[in-house]
Amino acid sequence: MLSVKIVLSAVVAAMISTAAYAADLPQPNYPPPPEPSGGWYLRGDIGVAVSETLSLDFIQNPLNTSNFGFLHHDIGNTVFYNLGVGYEVNNWLRFDVTGEYRSKTDVDAFGTYTFGGGTFGDSYHGFMKSWVFLGNGYVDIGTWDCITPFIGAGVGAAYNTMADLTDTGIGTSGTGIGRDSSKWNPAWALYAGLDYSVTPDFKVELTYRYLNYGSVTDTIDCTGGCNPDSYKFGNLTSQDVMLGVRWLLQPEQVPVMPLSTRG
Repeated sequence: MLSVKIVLSAVVAAMISTAAYAADLPQPNYPPPPEPSGGWYLRGDIGVAVSETLSLDFIQNPLNTSNFGFLHHDIGNTVFYNLGVGYEVNNWLRFDVTGEYRSKTDVDAFGTYTFGGGTFGDSYHGFMKSWVFLGNGYVDIGTWDCITPFIGAGVGAAYNTMADLTDTGIGTSGTGIGRDSSKWNPAWALYAGLDYSVTPDFKVELTYRYLNYGSVTDTIDCTGGCNPDSYKFGNLTSQDVMLGVRWLLQPEQVPVMPLSTRG
């Protein structure tokens, strides 16, 4: 019996000694699991142009002589849709490319000229539609309660079409029809908005955008025959409000290095 007690005492003493020795050894500091940061994402937006503007210039045929001038012109608001793909570099910087269709919107104008002692007019009506392609960069300013304000800018190109343009004479029987002309232009945009993180991988965005997307020139042929004049619809700009979603496809895992061990 005494020998058993001696053996047990020796085992206990050895365990205590081993535990004390282990406590003095450097202890590893295991890192927390890696968190997602950056990665590819898909995006989609629907928006409305709350204010669109343009300039309208009369380009007279060199074979014609008149003192025609526009008294009034305007362009209606439009709805647009875009899709894009992007990459989050980190939690404050991201880039994407987008393709956008801006649906047909009304363009109206009215001008007058004098001839033979009388004053006559022309009324114009047509439709503008566009495709806009932009490469964009954004800076996220910070996050508060899942809400992140951001600013951004984009550059690219726009393909503008003037469709179904007609000219109706006022005080005359003259009429004319446009040629449905299209033109590629440089385009650029500025952004400011907020996104809300529904989940770490899915966000909803509300964005204001200023868009400048170029011009298009169309030529009107008279139905009765004439030397055709042209019309430049230029300085196309729009102030847009957009509601969109952003879905992070596969967040990159940023490895966290273990802290240095104790000596």
